[in-house]
Amino acid sequence: MTSSDTPPVPRRLPSGVHEAVRPGSALLRLETTASRRGVLDGAWWPRSRDIGAELPALLGALVAHLGPVSRVGLDAAAWEGLPTRIVVDDRVVHIDSFPVGDDTVLITRGDRDIFSLLVVPPDAAPDAARAAMARAVRVDNVSDAEQILIDTGSGRGPVG
Repeated sequence: MTSSDTPPVPRRLPSGVHEAVRPGSALLRLETTASRRGVLDGAWWPRSRDIGAELPALLGALVAHLGPVSRVGLDAAAWEGLPTRIVVDDRVVHIDSFPVGDDTVLITRGDRDIFSLLVVPPDAAPDAARAAMARAVRVDNVSDAEQILIDTGSGRGPVG
């Protein structure tokens, strides 16, 4: 069998992978197994509320493992300076913002493959942030993002 006869392998990260992006940019943990049974697919711990500074690092890490990202959905009230699009690897990624206050970011790969990531507040204590991230990626997690942040002491959840 030649390499051209080999069927393509889906680009997934193993469960529980933890990738530390350069200090000062982001921490990312994803659960992207075929089952995707948990409430959340992963977690992100940005270092600030400046989306222009934080989002490129997140998208760069995601694109490297998941392939092209087409859209990002964000809570408008949680971020400063929201653009309507950003370019990653010479591809335009559209940014949708809504006043939802749900402590998540939605990442769309392709047309319909959506990953929901818990957003840990930038000022969360490191141990609490790591606990929240670990809980978010558990396959058996049934808690929403706000409850995880409350339970782990990572933040107060949505302001409202």
